[in-house]
Amino acid sequence: MSRLRTLGDLAAWRADLTENARDDAPCIVVCNGPGCSAAGSRAVAEAIDQAVTERDGIHHIAVRQTGCLGLCECGPVVLTLPDEVFYQKVAPSDAADIVAAAADGTGPVERLLYTDVASGERIEHLADIPFYAHQRRRLLERLAHIRPTEIADYVAAGGYGSLAKVLGEMTPEAVIDEITRSQLRGRGGAGFPTGMKWGFCRSAEGDGKHIICNADEGDPGAYMDRAMMEGNPHAVIEGMLIGAYAMGASQGTIYCRAEYPDACAIAHTALAQAREHGLLGTDILGSGLDFDLRVMTGAGAFVCGEETALIASLEDKPGEPRPRPPFPAQAGLWGKPTNINNVETWANVSLVIERGAEWFASVGTERSKGTKIFSLVGEVRNTGLVEVPMGTTLNRLVFDIGGGPLPGRTIKGIQTGGPSGGCIPVRLFDLPADYESLGQAGSIMGSGGLIVMDDHTCIVDVARYFLTFLKDESCGKCAPCREGIPRMLDIVTRICEGQGREEDLDVLEQLGRTVKATSLCGLGQTAANPLLSTLRYFRDEYEAHIRDHRCPAGVCRALIRFEIDPEACTGCGACSRECPSGAITGERKQPHRIDPDTCVKCGLCLDVCPSGAVTKA
Repeated sequence: MSRLRTLGDLAAWRADLTENARDDAPCIVVCNGPGCSAAGSRAVAEAIDQAVTERDGIHHIAVRQTGCLGLCECGPVVLTLPDEVFYQKVAPSDAADIVAAAADGTGPVERLLYTDVASGERIEHLADIPFYAHQRRRLLERLAHIRPTEIADYVAAGGYGSLAKVLGEMTPEAVIDEITRSQLRGRGGAGFPTGMKWGFCRSAEGDGKHIICNADEGDPGAYMDRAMMEGNPHAVIEGMLIGAYAMGASQGTIYCRAEYPDACAIAHTALAQAREHGLLGTDILGSGLDFDLRVMTGAGAFVCGEETALIASLEDKPGEPRPRPPFPAQAGLWGKPTNINNVETWANVSLVIERGAEWFASVGTERSKGTKIFSLVGEVRNTGLVEVPMGTTLNRLVFDIGGGPLPGRTIKGIQTGGPSGGCIPVRLFDLPADYESLGQAGSIMGSGGLIVMDDHTCIVDVARYFLTFLKDESCGKCAPCREGIPRMLDIVTRICEGQGREEDLDVLEQLGRTVKATSLCGLGQTAANPLLSTLRYFRDEYEAHIRDHRCPAGVCRALIRFEIDPEACTGCGACSRECPSGAITGERKQPHRIDPDTCVKCGLCLDVCPSGAVTKA
């Protein structure tokens, strides 16, 4: 297709793409999302391509490599369409069987079907798997039907139809009104109303307005924005085009962290395709709209997720926040009016325009509308990318969708909102996952990271981990954050090492509240959340470390010891052979013992003992 010059050209191209498409034509979809790719999905896709080529008469079977299909724990994942048979943990050696099943209609490959964690039964179809059955996949539903590097797939699926509607039927004011009525809130963490933010930028005086997509996702364990950029980049581009029209912007930037090379490369490809087809540049679709986009890579500074620090980075300055006002809508990039939204927010825009504000707001809570994408990771059976209505309870997310704890474990709590979020105990899992409820519980929504913790997780060590992360990522511009976070970390580290004091807990609470109240930007203002929330809900673990010199989870090395029960020890010697420090001694077929002064507490003896004689206390 040559350059699209009018709205009619776009409609004709879509009609041409869909005219000969068969809804019942078999297609084998291979997930190339972050989890499946790491598990070897590209080799699986190559093997399936080869198997299709080798079978005569079935060249009508398409093979499609897509973005994340969600259930990362089961990767590599393969889906056959149109019947949506779901295969898990697929290897290249399984390719011929999958192709034969799709070609001959002989039924699914039983050994590759998902096994339900509760019933032990094999489940054939994606929609029947509890992980998917409890979701509402609005943004993610298209990913199985789109190759991220093929703009034609996006257009055939209805893509850029919302842009055409806006350019052909709506004024900029009408667009902002539609976004406002949808009650779409920024999915980057703060939850600011998107329509209001757009209105501020549109009404700002001055030319050279700029819009930015914040794809600088830096939370440990979070990959929602990465998966969206790698799986459906044109949804983000279309949302930004609509925003540019509504706010009067002529230039835009996708700010993507350099640690996401695939996302950056796919974004570059998508922009080149959009530009080639006349969807970026001058006089877009004959509407008079002039708008272009670029991709800029960030160096991976967590603080650049804060919008003024991100703007400073784009201006080739150190990524440090600045006081507000003026807000970016008044004076942002190069002093021009600027709007910043994150990947998920921009991707939602075309859905709001396509299906209407009322449709978007039909799910969610009174003040938090629509769906939210979460990355569910940690000590839970089904890790992956999840999309649910705002207000879905943590119980539903962890136990119904996540499948509950690992065998023999007990869920302890969940950390929401990334390093700036809080830890919520399992007794509060009836809590709705929305902005207000999580905030009242001492945590935040953040960009959507969920880390599940079980009885093998030390809460004090978790607080230490996040304080270490935030100390390293702090820009150091303001004294409360620069000095307060290291001081909190020093105290928590001392507690983990068995040197805590009773008064430490009061000092930590005072420090945390001070840093929260006096820091310049959102990083410092939320940096104490992991500490304060764990002190609030898991104080007994801190007290066990201080008073009893004991780590209940058996994680903090200074507070654990390994012993051998002489009654249970058979003297097989397995532990002494594996011990790296030579701390275990004993004659063959005689009880062994561990020298506590030599033991490095690696735990290998516990892992290899066949009789269960080694204990950790």
